[in-house]
Amino acid sequence: MSRIGKKPIALPSNVKVDLQGRTITVEGPKGKLTLEHHANARVSVVDAPAPAKGKQVVVERVSDEKISRAVHGLTRALLANMIKGVTDGYTAELEIQGVGYKAELQGKSLVLSVGFANQITHAVPDGLTVKLEGQGTRVNISGIDKQLVGQFAADVRSTRKPEPYLGKGIRYVGEVVKRKAGKQFAGAGAK
Repeated sequence: MSRIGKKPIALPSNVKVDLQGRTITVEGPKGKLTLEHHANARVSVVDAPAPAKGKQVVVERVSDEKISRAVHGLTRALLANMIKGVTDGYTAELEIQGVGYKAELQGKSLVLSVGFANQITHAVPDGLTVKLEGQGTRVNISGIDKQLVGQFAADVRSTRKPEPYLGKGIRYVGEVVKRKAGKQFAGAGAK
């Protein structure tokens, strides 16, 4: 039995879950998300057991086949992410390091100047908010869809990954980049 899949998801009072066949709609203070879950998972909204109050979402398997076991925990995790997204939201923070490296917002586009001959432009997807801090060296990406926030942050980072010698590039805040020593000058021993 999936350890994650069998855990019920507590439903906050300000979140509404609507089940229409396999389509699940979660609506909260930050917005609304929709998911069509796999046919081998069964989702239901039930009352919480005695000591707890309110409702909870329960995910069950249809059968004990391999595909049912595989989508059991996945469906529960996706629903938990949706509920957290519509209540709190998700953020990803990136920092840009390097002389002259910076980001700018032009309408619904993020323009990066990161050492290439041309500026690189990323269109900001609908549902995401991008804010710049620190004269364009810090990028905050926020939204209610965890997958969308993470994918856009990964796309921006892949524009110029941090290199190991000088550490220049785009990295997540708090990311540790292993540094390498550069070429050594052989002037001391060679005459």
